[in-house]
Amino acid sequence: MKKLSTIIFAACSMLAFGQKVSDYKYITLPSKFETFKEDFGLGELLTKTLRGKNYTVIPADKLQWPSEAQSNPCNVLTANILNDSGLLRNKVLLQFKDCNDKVISSIKGASSIKEFKEGFQDALKQTYVSISPANPASQPIAQTKVQKTNVSTQSVTNVSTSISDNSAVRFSNGKMDLQKIQIDNSQFILVNSNSSSPFATFKATAKADVYRVKLQNGETTLGYYENGNIIIEIPQSNGEFAKEVFSKK
Repeated sequence: MKKLSTIIFAACSMLAFGQKVSDYKYITLPSKFETFKEDFGLGELLTKTLRGKNYTVIPADKLQWPSEAQSNPCNVLTANILNDSGLLRNKVLLQFKDCNDKVISSIKGASSIKEFKEGFQDALKQTYVSISPANPASQPIAQTKVQKTNVSTQSVTNVSTSISDNSAVRFSNGKMDLQKIQIDNSQFILVNSNSSSPFATFKATAKADVYRVKLQNGETTLGYYENGNIIIEIPQSNGEFAKEVFSKK
């Protein structure tokens, strides 16, 4: 029971804490991009672009942060540019990390321009189309996380109670038996009680009975209901998908 509750709590935390770059208002850049010999004007270029997308770019020195950012450091993202170049092309990797040093977005850009400064700047520009304009929530992210954590903790309590009452729904694909645990109206997980993490985490999409699925190995795919069964499209090494059918027991 204790292990299963831990699994459920981990799944709840992952779902509740999922953030996008556009959820944030403040972004800070490091004083130096460590994987480059020099700046090549990348910091100034990125700063200008982020401001154009309505982000507030603040200094690396936290003592210079505005009071709102200082009081809620988890409302601040760190944007870093990494040198990802190969032999023939200048490449960059633009990463955004949260206050827990977790990468929430990673965008690649490449350029055929051989000169370093022009090539790196051109590669960085290729990433900008993937950066959504700032659209922060009305409440501070740090506060929202606390509230969602409380909700998730309550969900764990409710789910644990239902399991103890033997009311959890069980599914099987013939090779493994899994419990379906409903986190809330739009999210559920499939759990093997012998594992330390959920086999699959489901989050509802705009289409009825179709879900975004994160598998235990970190891969993402689609899942859906079909004739009362849960179907997961499992990615294969050749780029194809295998249809895994879990039937209710």
